[in-house]
Amino acid sequence: MSRVKRGVTAHAKHKKVYKAAKGFYGRRKNTIRAAKPAVEKAMQYAFRDRKRKKRTFRALWIQRLNAAVRPFGLTYSRFIDGLAKSGVTVDRKVLSDLAINEPASFQAIAEKAKAALAA
Repeated sequence: MSRVKRGVTAHAKHKKVYKAAKGFYGRRKNTIRAAKPAVEKAMQYAFRDRKRKKRTFRALWIQRLNAAVRPFGLTYSRFIDGLAKSGVTVDRKVLSDLAINEPASFQAIAEKAKAALAA
């Protein structure tokens, strides 16, 4: 039986790790023993932060909405309560975008929410 030389396979596997480690500092980018754990850890962070990004953006939209409704004499929680009572079903992302880019439209929505709270 002939022997199997594994250089090609090992080189291909290493190449994949090095490609993922591109941009890392020091030996972490060009030594397989350092690059492999660094890439594995980077993948863990990437997986975790894909989930965390959704939370972060929702928090940002809420902060923007809170700041946007203050001039109308509302707080964020009262604003959302008013929207629910008035039957407006627009998500926080779109509301935040409206507050930034379409102030007149947002003002109309805020007034509608305020009216629903008063009634």
